[in-house]
Amino acid sequence: MVDWKVTATTIYCDAVDDEVTLLVYRDFSTKCTGYKKYSQLTKEISSLLRKKSKRLERQLECEGSECRRVIQYKEKLATEEKVKGR
Repeated sequence: MVDWKVTATTIYCDAVDDEVTLLVYRDFSTKCTGYKKYSQLTKEISSLLRKKSKRLERQLECEGSECRRVIQYKEKLATEEKVKGR
């Protein structure tokens, strides 16, 4: 078992062209602040993503609660805990 309750990091998420915070809890469950903001496509968020997509000339879309960025961060922490536990 890990000796922390939650850990977090803020990253640039290229899927939504914004900074998001990734949280990993001691049971290795995860949360991304970008998922909450960008998965509920309100009129305002949809408009924002369209504008950013047009400016960047590529489609922007949140990849969901278990996107590769979240998985990579969780795996990094799990590896660090294994090494620490040896």
